[in-house]
Amino acid sequence: MAAVQTELQSRIEPLLLEVADVVNTTLDLDTTLRRVAELVRKVIDYEIFGILLLNDKTQELYFRFSVGHSHEVADRLRIKLGEGVTGVAAQKAEAILVNDVANDSRYISAVPNVRSEIAVPLIVKNRVIGVIDIESPQPNHFTEDHKRLLTLIASRMAVGIENARLYTRITRQAKTLLLLNEIARELTSILNLDEVLKRVGELLSRLIDFQMFSILLLDSGGEKLQHRFSLRFQENIHLKHDIPLGMGIVGHAAEQRQAVLVRDVKKDSRYIETNPETRSELAVPLIYKDKVIGVLDLEHTKRGFFTDDHQRTIATLAAQIAIAIENARLYEEIARQERRLERDLAMARELQFRLLPPSRPKLANLEIAAKFSPARAIGGDLYDFITYSQSRMAFVIGDISGKGAPAAIYAALVSGILRSHAPMEPGPAEMLAAVNYSLAERRIDGQFCSLIYSVWDDQNRTLQVANSGLPRPIYCHKGKTQLIEATGLPLGLFDDAEYDEFTFQAEPDDLFVFFSDGILDATNRAGDLFGRTRLEKIISECADNSAESIVNSVFRAATEHAAGVETFDDQTVVAIRVKGSASKRK
Repeated sequence: MAAVQTELQSRIEPLLLEVADVVNTTLDLDTTLRRVAELVRKVIDYEIFGILLLNDKTQELYFRFSVGHSHEVADRLRIKLGEGVTGVAAQKAEAILVNDVANDSRYISAVPNVRSEIAVPLIVKNRVIGVIDIESPQPNHFTEDHKRLLTLIASRMAVGIENARLYTRITRQAKTLLLLNEIARELTSILNLDEVLKRVGELLSRLIDFQMFSILLLDSGGEKLQHRFSLRFQENIHLKHDIPLGMGIVGHAAEQRQAVLVRDVKKDSRYIETNPETRSELAVPLIYKDKVIGVLDLEHTKRGFFTDDHQRTIATLAAQIAIAIENARLYEEIARQERRLERDLAMARELQFRLLPPSRPKLANLEIAAKFSPARAIGGDLYDFITYSQSRMAFVIGDISGKGAPAAIYAALVSGILRSHAPMEPGPAEMLAAVNYSLAERRIDGQFCSLIYSVWDDQNRTLQVANSGLPRPIYCHKGKTQLIEATGLPLGLFDDAEYDEFTFQAEPDDLFVFFSDGILDATNRAGDLFGRTRLEKIISECADNSAESIVNSVFRAATEHAAGVETFDDQTVVAIRVKGSASKRK
């Protein structure tokens, strides 16, 4: 025995030097624990070895490193303070040597055929952080010298283990924060809900090694959680069953608006078994603007797999995930509304163009052309041809205040009013007064109409014109271009407006051009308007051309002038030419 003592004492000094080397050079916890095991083996021959660390919250010891224990035991076993040899050693903060565990009621059997055991607490600043535990199948295998030597090693190594533990925790927290920041940035850049949910699962797997994962979203009625995305062992699956609010662990997390961490689902009455392999579960509510929108649910086959750190991490990330989900939902809703609006606008555009005359009237003495181009999908300009009796025909060109759908609807209203009065074959001034009266009865704030109404008598070649706010038309007669000084108040603003009426006795080759202010207001990059001067020049230059050629020339010139600038107003041109002796028109 004396020889053994001398041998042990002779090995203490170099051993302590090695201990100091581990403490001073290693901050990786796994490396530190492994080297502790190697150092102890140099002075104490063992078959069964374990380092158990203390969970301060649960006051339980759990295996952090082991030799000779089965994986199941090492993963599952939890020892409360005061229970078992190791629990008593931790509680009393003193080493315990048991020569024969068969005679010690405190012993908890974890490995078959164990007979002797040493448990030495790891103490840092008078605080127990864990226990070194050695067991042997031989009774009386360990001695008091072994106990003292192991106590000496433990006193030195406890600092190294705690430092490594703190370093590991800080490093993990730093990596987690960086990853959380990366996840937050990435999630906010995804606007497709299915992609968001899939990416959440992928990114969370970098934080926590879960085996089962689900995102459940609250239905529109707020009564049940619906599985929207699920992973089972990295395989994407579709789960159909819904969970009522308040039912199960996820339902409880949503109802109580707080995370639920269950270390053993078999002992929790709230658990609804969907996977018989599940042993631990973590459910975290997704809350957006103080409203629960769903739950993140993580499961694992190991009991106690999820920790408080996991819960804090997921709870921190849950707020960002909720924002990303709501952003994607909002974007999808806007996209659906935009698609619906596009369909509605396409139909409205088609209907608007169907409301325009399907063809140009064919008259013996008059050539007619017209073109309408809305600034948006649909517009507020209009033109129409209305047949009167005795070879007479009315021509209408109008411009509604505003743009888009409201203007188009108002234009349809004006068109309907015009058609309702047309059977009485009113003159231009009479028609404008009638339309003004009808619109005044249906007055809409901010809405009015500028209209030119003309009546052509094809037999007598006369044109009657009245204007209610459109730009003055252009009249080409015997090579001269002049304005028709027809003006008037827009329709729908004043109850008792009166309108002047002009009559022209047309001659062969006379030309009349009517247009909305969208032509005059076409603007180039420099901010210059197309204007009346340019318009009169274009019409004068092509005055001998066909009515259709003149309309196209006006549109082409206005478009070229405003090249590269978005059109902001509807454009309409109607040209009528009295047929004459010219043999060829362009």
